[in-house]
Amino acid sequence: MTLPYATLPGDLDHLIADEHVVTNRLFEHIEAGRGDRRMLVDQVSYGRALHAHAEEEVLYPALAEIGAAADAEEGRDEHQALKRLLVLLDHADPGSHEFERALNKLIRGVRHHIEKEEREFLPALRRAVGTEEMGRLGERYLAAKRSAPARSHPTVPPTGRRRRLMNVAAGFMDKVRDRVSGRSNVLSTDASWLLDTQAQRILDTWSRLVLAPYELLTLEQARQQPSLADAAMKILRQDGRPTDPEEVGSAADVTVPGPGGDLVVRVYKPLGQTRDPVPVVMWVHGGGWVLFTNDDYDASCRALVTRTGAIVVSPEYRKAPEHVFPAAHEDVLATYRWLRTNATGLGGDPSRIAIGGEDVGANMAAATCGQLKQAGEPLPVAQVLVCPLTTTAQYGASMRDAADARPLNRPLLSWMMMHAFRGVTDSLKDPRVDLLPLSAQGLAGLPPTLIVTTDRDVLQSQGDEWCARLEAAGVRATSVRYRAVMHDFFGLATVLDKAAHAQEEVALHLRQAFGEAPTAHPSDGAPMRAPKVIG
Repeated sequence: MTLPYATLPGDLDHLIADEHVVTNRLFEHIEAGRGDRRMLVDQVSYGRALHAHAEEEVLYPALAEIGAAADAEEGRDEHQALKRLLVLLDHADPGSHEFERALNKLIRGVRHHIEKEEREFLPALRRAVGTEEMGRLGERYLAAKRSAPARSHPTVPPTGRRRRLMNVAAGFMDKVRDRVSGRSNVLSTDASWLLDTQAQRILDTWSRLVLAPYELLTLEQARQQPSLADAAMKILRQDGRPTDPEEVGSAADVTVPGPGGDLVVRVYKPLGQTRDPVPVVMWVHGGGWVLFTNDDYDASCRALVTRTGAIVVSPEYRKAPEHVFPAAHEDVLATYRWLRTNATGLGGDPSRIAIGGEDVGANMAAATCGQLKQAGEPLPVAQVLVCPLTTTAQYGASMRDAADARPLNRPLLSWMMMHAFRGVTDSLKDPRVDLLPLSAQGLAGLPPTLIVTTDRDVLQSQGDEWCARLEAAGVRATSVRYRAVMHDFFGLATVLDKAAHAQEEVALHLRQAFGEAPTAHPSDGAPMRAPKVIG
C-alpha cells in the first residue's frame, strides 16, 4: 500500500509508511528465496521492535487524544501478537517447522497491520491534527525509536512507569546480546544477495563499523560515523594492500568568496603536468546535503584527475540544517562562476570546463547547468551525474524495489530531506532541486550528459527518467547502469571492479567533450533510449 495523500519528509505518517515499504521488501526477499534468511529476519525483527515501541510511545497516545482509543487498543493488541512471533523467530533456526510457521504468521500479521494503519489510523490522525502536528509527532517518533530496545519484549506493559523501567533494562540487555551474537553487525548491510561479492563485502564491512543504521541516529551521531570510504580502507588493510591515496600532482585547499562567506575549495592537479592549460572538472560531492565532506569523496576526485589529465575542483559547500536549502546550491553555483573566471590562474582552460557530481552533488551540478542556461552564461562542455537525485518525490519503481538497500535506503533518504529542508519545506518543489518537472524548453541546449546509475539504489528510476527527459529535449544524454552494486559506489575502485569501470566510462565521456578522444554515437544516429547495462 501507499498513503492516499501527500506527506512531507519527517511527518509521522511519512516515516511509518517508509518503514512499511522496507519491511514488505524484506518479506519479498524471504518469499522469493533470496538472501540470507537469518539476516533478513534479524533485520525485520530489529525494525519491528523499534517500530512497535515508537508507535506505542507516540502514535497510539495521539490516536487516543483524538477519540480513537479503540483503534489504539487494537494496534497495541496486534503488536503484542507480533512481538510473541518475533521472540519465537529469535530462538528458532531457519528451516525448522517452528521458525517457518512463525515467519508465515508474522508476514500475514504485519501486512494486515500495515493495511490497517495506512488505510485508517494514519489518515484519521492527519485529518484530526494537521500537517504541522504530524511533523512534531514525527520528531517524537524518531526520538522514541532511538531509545527503543533492539528486540521485542511482549511482557513489557504497554503504558506506565513500569514500562519505562523495563524498557531501560531490556534495552541494555539487548545491546549485550546483540554484541555477543554478532546480530548488531548485520543491521546496516544489504541482506538480499542482490549485490556482487565485492560490493557485499564492502557493505558487510561498513555495517560492522557504524553505530546503527544512519536514519536512527541524531544528526551529530551520523556525522561521526564511518563512510564507505572507511570500509574500503579497512578491506585494503585486511588484504595487506597499500592504503595510500591515488597519486596526483597536488591536492590543496583554496579559499574563494561565496554568497554566505568564504568557501573552501579543493583543487587537484595532474601528476607531471607538462602542457598548459589543461581541461577542468568541477566535481560536487554527495551526502544528502547534511553529511560528508571532500575527504569522504577524495578517491573520486583523484581518479578523475588520473584518468582525464584534467584539473579537478571540488567545493566544500554549506551543510543543512545549519544552512538549509538553497545554501548548498548557491555555493556550488558561486564556485563554478569563480572557476570560470580563475581557471587560467590554476593552469586550466576556461573554454573546457565540465561539471559533475555524486548523489545530491549530481543534483547540484545539474541545477548549476540549468541556472547558467537561464542566466545566459556559458555552459560547461559536459556534465556527469552519478546516482543522481533529480526529484524530491519518492519517484519510480526503484523507490520500492531498493527500499531496503544500503547505504541509502528509503527511510534514510527521507531523514536527509527532513534535515536539508527543515523549515523550508516549500522548497522541495523548487526547480533547482526538483528537476524532473522542468519543461523540454528549459532543458534544451544543456551540455552532453552521462548518467550513471545502479540497480540497488532508490534513486535509479529518477536517474533513468532524467536521461529520458534530456533526450526528449534534444540533449545528447547517455545512461549507464551497473548491476549488483550499491548507491555511492563510484569512489571505491580500489576494492570494487565496477567502480573502476565506471570511472573509465566517466573519463571517456569527459575526454570526448574536451576533444581528446573520438566521440562515439549510435550507429543509426538515434539517441540511446535504454541504458547500457554493465554486470
